[in-house]
This record gives sequence, C-alpha cells and structure tokens, in this order.
Amino acid sequence: MNGSEVIDLGRDAIWLMLAMSAPIMLVGLAVGVTIALFQALTQVQEMTLVFVPKIIAIFVALLIFLPFMGALMSAFMNGIADRIAMP
Repeated sequence: MNGSEVIDLGRDAIWLMLAMSAPIMLVGLAVGVTIALFQALTQVQEMTLVFVPKIIAIFVALLIFLPFMGALMSAFMNGIADRIAMP
C-alpha cells in the first residue's frame, strides 16, 4: 500500500464519518433551534426544556437511521476487505 492509497482510504473514512453523523446532527440542530425559538417566543427559560426533547429526538433518529448507517459501514468495510484481498 503506497501513500496515495493511504490518503484515499483516510479520505473515504472521513466522508463515511460525515455521512454517518450528519443525519443525527441535523436532527439535533433542528430540535435545538425549534426549542430555542419556542423559548424566545414564550420567554420560558427552563434549562431542562432543551435537553429532554433533544435526547428523545436523537434517540428516535438513531433508531430510524441505524440501518442506513449500518449499510454505509458495511460498504466501507467491504471496500477495505477488497483492498486487502487485492494484491
């Protein structure tokens, strides 16, 4: 394995990490902005109001996106296995 293949593998790993974490982060961002807007409109400044809905939304998003994330990880691992098996 030469330097360009290592850099290519590292780039693929970074893209995989972004593709796997983006849906969960976007859900957390959307819920956070929605709750912040609700707090600003109603002037309710309860600190725990932010955490509970965000944790529940991220948990539900993980359940929904887990098959997608598993398929991405499986495809990445198959690509690595093909590179190892290839002389």
